[in-house]
Amino acid sequence: MSLVELIAQADERGLAASGLACLDRCVPLLGGDDDILRPLWASLAEPDAWGAWSESVEQARAKLDADAPEPAVTDEDEAAVLVRRMLGAVPTEPSATELRSWADACSVAALQIHRLLDAADDAESCVTARREGRTDGMSPLVAAELRRQVTILELLAGRGTGGLRPALDVSTEGRRVLRAVVSRRARGRA
Repeated sequence: MSLVELIAQADERGLAASGLACLDRCVPLLGGDDDILRPLWASLAEPDAWGAWSESVEQARAKLDADAPEPAVTDEDEAAVLVRRMLGAVPTEPSATELRSWADACSVAALQIHRLLDAADDAESCVTARREGRTDGMSPLVAAELRRQVTILELLAGRGTGGLRPALDVSTEGRRVLRAVVSRRARGRA
């Protein structure tokens, strides 16, 4: 099943976790620490997931929005702008429609961020094609991000709230990879 189909079939909690996972993997581009979005993950595990959600969203925005980005100059700057857009678009009073739109936008942004930061050439730079299942010639970093997004949605569809912890683990691994890519690129410019 394609990523687009998985997002279309996901429930509210799955959509929120999917969008949150995309944002979580990209937080290193904003200088955020590994625990900055942890309260949002915790709120999804609660029976009334949305009770603490909006407060946690505002706290995360306050912590990550301290430094407004300069206009995009490098790929990292452009990627940071995309992360800020993901953060700014988190629905504070989520509905299925808002969450689906946000999760879909986060999916596209996260794939675009990985495409920008991948040293390999992506034969088809259109992330829409990737999300629809056309993966021939895909660069390694984009391929790994696509696999993570699919895995997270499948975990949540199959296990409900029991899939949150493994989804967070998948996202954490992706965050480490992205942090390493950014670090390697910085060393290459030095």
